[in-house]
Amino acid sequence: MTFVVFAVCTGAALAGLASPAFAAVDLVPGTPCDITAKACVDLTTQRAWLIHAGAVTRGPVPVGSGGPGQETPTGTFNVLSKDKNHKSAEQGGTPMPYSVFFAPGGVAFHGGDLRKASAGCVHMQDVDAIAFFDTLQIGDQVQVRATPPPRPRPRRQSPPSTSPAPALPHLNLPSRPRN
Repeated sequence: MTFVVFAVCTGAALAGLASPAFAAVDLVPGTPCDITAKACVDLTTQRAWLIHAGAVTRGPVPVGSGGPGQETPTGTFNVLSKDKNHKSAEQGGTPMPYSVFFAPGGVAFHGGDLRKASAGCVHMQDVDAIAFFDTLQIGDQVQVRATPPPRPRPRRQSPPSTSPAPALPHLNLPSRPRN
């Protein structure tokens, strides 16, 4: 004798078992970062934001980032340390005012020239660097994203015409003699 057992799963039986990989992510409106971030950077648009309780409190502000071979890393980080008057040992003592270090290798938000590629840091105008320095605390979450550029919309193609082609006007041309 053979027994066949059928299991029936219902939505109620599976409630609460959704995989975290499929959980919805709440993004802060106008940013590519989620609500757990205190600071957000979009490398594609070269903009940054300060965030509190899932809402933008400053930004977007313009930023400059790392250049070829010294790209600003993407990912989720935490503020490691802060130094108001830091000077770069790697860059020959270059001033890095209002530094907020958040990634390994000395990557920080700091005041700097937005037009000049950094060695991986996020350059900001001094007024913005001061705001990030004053707001962010050790352990705060920083998210650095490189959002894909918007995809161009495909051009709408006209549907094929179902009407007959317009008639060409009759031309009265002189006939050629036949050989």
